[in-house]
Amino acid sequence: MAPAAAGPAQLVRCGQKDELYRSGLRSGAGTALHGLAGAKKWLEWRKEIELLSDVAYFVLTTLSGYQTLGEEYVNIVQVDSTKKRVPSFLRRAIFVSLHALVPYCLEKGLLHLEHELQIEADESRTLQRNPALGLSSRTLIQNWIQKQVGELTEQQKKTVLQIVYVLKQCIPLLHRLHLAVFYISGTFYHLSKRITGITYLHFGGLQGEDQSIRSSYKFLGIISLFHLLLTIGVQMYSFKQKQRARQEWKLHHNLAHQKNMTKEKTTGRHSRCTLCLEERRHTTATPCGHLFCWECITEWCNTRTECPLCREKFHPQKLIYLRHYQL
Repeated sequence: MAPAAAGPAQLVRCGQKDELYRSGLRSGAGTALHGLAGAKKWLEWRKEIELLSDVAYFVLTTLSGYQTLGEEYVNIVQVDSTKKRVPSFLRRAIFVSLHALVPYCLEKGLLHLEHELQIEADESRTLQRNPALGLSSRTLIQNWIQKQVGELTEQQKKTVLQIVYVLKQCIPLLHRLHLAVFYISGTFYHLSKRITGITYLHFGGLQGEDQSIRSSYKFLGIISLFHLLLTIGVQMYSFKQKQRARQEWKLHHNLAHQKNMTKEKTTGRHSRCTLCLEERRHTTATPCGHLFCWECITEWCNTRTECPLCREKFHPQKLIYLRHYQL
């Protein structure tokens, strides 16, 4: 039986299966780092470990010319735009870069740029730390961004900050738009494959299986587009309100930081966060009564729903942010 173009149901199952194996690889690598280096290093290097896990997965499969576990599961094979040849090594390398490296660099770049633009005092540069930034990125990306931001005027900084905020809102919307187009057209489940022109052929099985449910995917795509338009309308309407709220939060953050600085000499070891080993910022309590930085404990709860000290299980919604806490 001649191969046919893979249908949307097969592409979705393939993507879900690959994501399952990739998440297992990330979880195993993160657990190993946490056990060897501790919670602080794990928080700093979590994104980099996830990146290395994803790159390793695609290097050992797609880049090496083999099927991924998801592709093997649904029996589909990658082909180029001609549908007669497998993608070249260069095309596969570009796909791996767009699928794994570019999202990481874009996320880190926007995070560093926004962080740098929000810093107003030189003292904050040495005292503020964000565990999500990572040490390796701080020595390369952030230093370059810090130099470029230092050459901007105050008005230019405000403009760039607004652009960064818009980009952070638009990137998820772009992914949702691409997913809706996939449901309607039935090709290119990933944006990186659409850019590189990598499609799939299906070998064996029932050829009409996906045709019978194609209309359902198209209906889902239309609903997704309608929901996306509603989301864009709501975000455009509330854009100014969000900007005003960010400015008020920024003022409160700076006042709270100055207040904490005046009391820094009077604080002892009991005011340190056990995750980042620094003075607690925005003290947050777990249901069991232990105190951490808000940023540290929320990052911890992204993968572990237990107290870092006593291991008591709790839901992240149970975290309590302690306003005006003195110690």
